[in-house]
Amino acid sequence: MVKMDVPVAGNVRELRPRAPDTEKITINLGYVDLGQVDLMVQEGFYSNRTDFIRTAIRNQLERHADVVKQSTARKSLDLGLRNYARVDLERARRAGEMLHINVLGLATIDQDVTPELARATIASVSVLGALHATPAVKAALADRTR
Repeated sequence: MVKMDVPVAGNVRELRPRAPDTEKITINLGYVDLGQVDLMVQEGFYSNRTDFIRTAIRNQLERHADVVKQSTARKSLDLGLRNYARVDLERARRAGEMLHINVLGLATIDQDVTPELARATIASVSVLGALHATPAVKAALADRTR
C-alpha cells in the first residue's frame, strides 16, 4: 500500500455559492397560543417551537394544495428554485428579448450580473418567496419589482 500526502483543501473551491435552504420569518403569537405550543413541545409531540410551526404551515399548504396549483398555473409562475446566470441574461440581450421573472419559491440572480445587464434584460420581477441578488441589482430593478 502506498501512502500519499496530497493537499486537498488548497485545490477545492466553491463553483457557486450555495443558497440557503430556508428564509427566516418572525411571527407574533398571543400568550395563550404560545403557551399551547410550548405545552405540545413539552409533551413530546414536537421537538421545539420551530418544528410545531413548520408542521402547521405544511399542513395548511397541503390543505390548500389545489388552490396553490391552480394559481401557479394561472399566473405562469415557475415553482421552486430559479437561477438567472449572467450567460442567460447575455443570451437574452443578444436575442433582443426581455425576461419576465415570475417565481413562487426562490429566485436568484448571480453575483456577477451587473445592474446594467439586469436593467437591459429584465422587464419585470414578481417573486412570491425570496429574491437573492446583489443590493445593486435589486436597486436597479426596484421600479420593475412587484
